[in-house]
Amino acid sequence: MDVYKTHGAFSWNELATSDPAAAAAFYGELFGWVAKDMGESMGHYRVVSVGESGVGGIMGIPEGAPTLPPHWGSYVTVDNVEATLARCSELGGKTLVPAMDVPTVGRMAVLQDPQGAVLSVIQYATMT
Repeated sequence: MDVYKTHGAFSWNELATSDPAAAAAFYGELFGWVAKDMGESMGHYRVVSVGESGVGGIMGIPEGAPTLPPHWGSYVTVDNVEATLARCSELGGKTLVPAMDVPTVGRMAVLQDPQGAVLSVIQYATMT
């Protein structure tokens, strides 16, 4: 199964934290992860790898959310972000972050289920 192409598969994990460099160092020591800083143009997002495989990312807490605590988030692959958000709403959930494009990656959004749990969904860009 290719988790980047399979609707409903967990495909990415991401840490939002107040100190991405310290977190990258901590998890590097703990698990042997290698975190590559993608540079200033990408907001110093760090892609975390195990061996040759990217498995997640580490980023700073978004500027507009200073009270957001550090947390890990999960992404689930979907065939269509907008259709998934519409179905979420029909089932009693809500959209917390509307669909948006992530350059070179795909289209993502953040939803909340009726019980309050938060999850990100992503429709990956076609890789050629």
